[in-house]
Amino acid sequence: MATSLRPGAADKPDDDERPTSFGVYKPVDHLVISFPGAADAGQARAALSAHGIADADLHAITDREMIELVERDLKRASPLAAIGQEINLLRSQGELAERGYHFLVVKARDDAQAREIAEIARRNHAERAQYYGHFIIEEMLEPEGGRPQVSESPHRGLDTHPKPPLPR
Repeated sequence: MATSLRPGAADKPDDDERPTSFGVYKPVDHLVISFPGAADAGQARAALSAHGIADADLHAITDREMIELVERDLKRASPLAAIGQEINLLRSQGELAERGYHFLVVKARDDAQAREIAEIARRNHAERAQYYGHFIIEEMLEPEGGRPQVSESPHRGLDTHPKPPLPR
């Protein structure tokens, strides 16, 4: 059974207990990983569990749940959240969710484990894996197929814009 970050889920605290920065979800020491569909997310979850990630450190978010969370956070976001990339990431996650993407949020004890988690996610068709630190949010997966990148700024958006999955 998937663990949810949606408020009211029996296995997760309510919305007011989610980690935030300036009103926007910011799970420090966690990776937020996006997958083109539920099957890929489920396969990755199983692989991460087999790798030794505890169920308490592994949470699934469906496309519908992510849309709900993004809408809620955008309403609550402080203007200060626009200084960094949190708002851009939030919008990007919302756009992916609207395209049917599913997400895993996985706790990492350190940078080395974060790289291991990202590699397992990549092998299971993850398109993105952002590792949330206290001061920076690091993209752990290189864009595939020479996709162009653009300069980042709160005004222009994220370096990696939502795209349909590449053909495999």
